[in-house]
Formats: sequence, C-alpha cells, structure tokens
Amino acid sequence: MINLNQFRIFYYAAKHLNFTRAAEELFISQPAITVQVKAFESACGIRLFKKRGRKIWLTDEGRTLFELARKVFVLEKEIERAVEDMRHLKRGLLRIGTTKAYARYFMPSMLSSFLSKHPEIKIELNEGSSLDMTRSLLDFKNEVAIVARTGDVPGIKYIPFSQEEMTIVLAPDHPFLKQKAISFADLATEPFIMKEIGSGTRQLVDQLFKRENCRPNILMETSNTEFIKQLVQRGDGVSFLVKEVVSLELSEHKLAEMPLNGQTQYMDVSIAYLENQPLSLPARAFLDTLENLQPYPNLSSPGGIGTILARMLAQRRKGNSGKGAKRPD
Repeated sequence: MINLNQFRIFYYAAKHLNFTRAAEELFISQPAITVQVKAFESACGIRLFKKRGRKIWLTDEGRTLFELARKVFVLEKEIERAVEDMRHLKRGLLRIGTTKAYARYFMPSMLSSFLSKHPEIKIELNEGSSLDMTRSLLDFKNEVAIVARTGDVPGIKYIPFSQEEMTIVLAPDHPFLKQKAISFADLATEPFIMKEIGSGTRQLVDQLFKRENCRPNILMETSNTEFIKQLVQRGDGVSFLVKEVVSLELSEHKLAEMPLNGQTQYMDVSIAYLENQPLSLPARAFLDTLENLQPYPNLSSPGGIGTILARMLAQRRKGNSGKGAKRPD
C-alpha cells in the first residue's frame, strides 16, 4: 500500500528537482523531505532519484512514477474545485418528486424561480401519485416531494405548502347545471372518472363519499388529468379535480363546475422530506426558495398554488426592476 503522504512529497520533489523548493511549497523542513523520499524509495524497493553534487535527477523509474503522480494531483485539484463548487451551489443535483398535475402545471414556474438563483444545479423531476412520491423519499429516489398529504408516513416530515380548492367538473351542457349544487346522491348516479389510487384527490373523494354513505359509480381510473378533462368535456362522465388545473377550460367554457353540497372542499398539499436525514445543499436551497413564497411552517391559511405563483411572479418582477435601478447610466 503506497503511503500517500510520502507519494505527495515525492511528487513535489520530482516536480522541482529540488528538495528545498519542495519543502517550501509543502511547509515542512528540507531534512523532512529527504527522510520521507528515502522512506518512499525503500517502501517501493526502487531508486527514484540520482544525485551529483547538489543537483538531483529522476531515474527512469522515477520519471515513470512522476508522470502517474502528475495525473493524480491534477485530479486532486479537480476534486477540490468540485467540492468548492458544490459548497457554493455551483454544482449539484436536486431530485424532486411530485404528482403529474403539479409537474405539468406548477413545477415549471417553481423550478424557474429556483434556477434563476442556482442555474448550475441539475434537476431530476420524478412524477407519480402522492403516495408513491412520498414512499420514494424512503428509498432515497427523491430528496424532496411536493405532494398531497395522504396520511402520515413514519420517518417523513411534512410542511404545509398550499390548500388547493377542489371542484366538480362537468360538460358545459350537463343537466346538473340546472341545479344550484350537486349532492353526493346525485354524483352516485353519474359515471365518475377517478384519479388513480394513491393520489391525494382520490383519497379525498373516497373520504367524502364514505362520510356521506355513498359509493361513486366509477367509470374509469387514471393518473392522466388531461385525459380526464377530455372525457368530461365530451360528456362521458364527471370528475373531481383541483380547480387551478381546470381554470383555463373553465374560463373558455370548455368545462363547467359546480359546488359539492354547496360547500368548498380543499386538499392539503405539503412539502415532504426525510425527518432524520440531513438535506443536501441543493435541497436546502430549494426549500429556502419555497419558504420565500410561503411563510411556513406556522400556516393557518396557506392559500392555493395560484396565489403562490402570483406571488412568485410579483417577486420576480420586483427583482427585475431592482436590477434595472442599479444599472449605471
């Protein structure tokens, strides 16, 4: 086994072909250089230097070893730079898990805000049900997840992030629109297009129907929100979705909405990560970015993602105007 300290001393002695200059660069005494070089030669069983008078030369074996040492210590410098870059968030990986709806509608703006501050960080965004993405934290597949809270999972810490308004969506010409509100008994008679098991929306729907002693007439289960919207728009069934996800279709009258039992329902969305594991620097920076958008953890009314994105846009505009004010004439 090579003694790396002796190997380093050999490298600097060979680099300068001068034990005194090597000692100065390594901040040790010249006699210590001599001792360690001899010890290294003895350990290797070969002569690395030749000496005549006060001058030294490398042997053929010494030149071979020096070329290899040069590669090692060039790589060492690269490692030092990489560590420094990671410490200052100039290099790194952020692995995030979220639902397909959040990935499509909300994450682009969130990640754009993060990357404006940390453009060198690479991002790996994984999609799945809220339950799957929460479990992915336990498997270290993701470090942070933005998910609907589907129940406490041991070892996971949850921080409230938003409360998403939910709504019943129907085709624009659906007969229910003649009513003021929809009851669970009404919904039980309609083909219902469900989100997949494990999603926060599915859990909320199941809880609501169970509480009312009703069972939905499930036509189809899918994780594809766009597919659900198309089916509803064609009149194939009704569904229960995050209102922000269908805001465009509602404004364009491609879909209609109605209150459920005259009450507004909300789904809690949280930031989740492992409770007893230190976060990486990119993950910590991402949480700091979200913290600037929402004053958690002591939230009494977090508001929906639409409010958060509006706040994000306002902050970005303010930051851009501030940069403009500092620009010299």
